[in-house]
Amino acid sequence: MQTKLTLRLDSQLIKSAKQYAGRKGRSLSQMVAEYFKSFGRKNSPDSHPITPLVASMRGIMKGAKISGEKEWHRRWEKKYL
Repeated sequence: MQTKLTLRLDSQLIKSAKQYAGRKGRSLSQMVAEYFKSFGRKNSPDSHPITPLVASMRGIMKGAKISGEKEWHRRWEKKYL
């Protein structure tokens, strides 16, 4: 069931938000609904999408005994640069 929600916001903010939604091919209502739905997903793996670069690095240091950040950087650079 859908229910109407009234928000009181600055007119320039509303105008900008509508333009942004239009560029994304969505209505402002759809974008607000998606934002509200995200509140329940804060701890889910999908709450922050993983970029292809980060995904490609998943598991590269598995089983490695690393003593600190400098050692991690040294090993990463050796393998990928």
